[in-house]
Amino acid sequence: MNTSATLSNSMMLVLLIGATDSVAGALATLLLFTVAVSAYGLCMTALRSRLSGESLLPVSLVLAATLASCGEILLQSASFQWHQLISLYSGLIGLQCVVLEHNGFFRLPISERLRLCGLFAALMTVLGVLRELIGQGSIGQHLSGRWQGLILFADGLHFATLAPGAFILLGLLLAARQAWTRPAPPEEKHHP
Repeated sequence: MNTSATLSNSMMLVLLIGATDSVAGALATLLLFTVAVSAYGLCMTALRSRLSGESLLPVSLVLAATLASCGEILLQSASFQWHQLISLYSGLIGLQCVVLEHNGFFRLPISERLRLCGLFAALMTVLGVLRELIGQGSIGQHLSGRWQGLILFADGLHFATLAPGAFILLGLLLAARQAWTRPAPPEEKHHP
């Protein structure tokens, strides 16, 4: 199994598009995702050797749903404002744990898992910052009730905070990455 198949077959696109309409939403989603996936990985490491092939999926589903629900309850008690931003996605984070288990993500070396999760976190953060900046003209308005955020311009392009705008922005980021990492074409020799 290659590592690109691990994340390409997963459902992280839903989190990238849905939860990054603001910096606060992206950070809250990352917090819940990190806690749920880390706890799931630790628990499944201890349980995986004791489970048969047919009992792995039901145990995985129950464990993932339990951890995501507990994380959502803790987030709700800690900050109701952040809970409102991501309550829709907590079930998907639990389901993401099951998908990652099925794709073999938790059997990868720890360094590879950290690298892939770090890339996901960076993409979530960048997409959240760009969408809030372009869509609202400021960054960090939702992080605190007393702080107005960093206002860069008065009105934003509201389309960037919607899902179609997120797809376009994600496509532009992927195109920029591909253009940046593309090797230079070989020089042509012109003969007179």
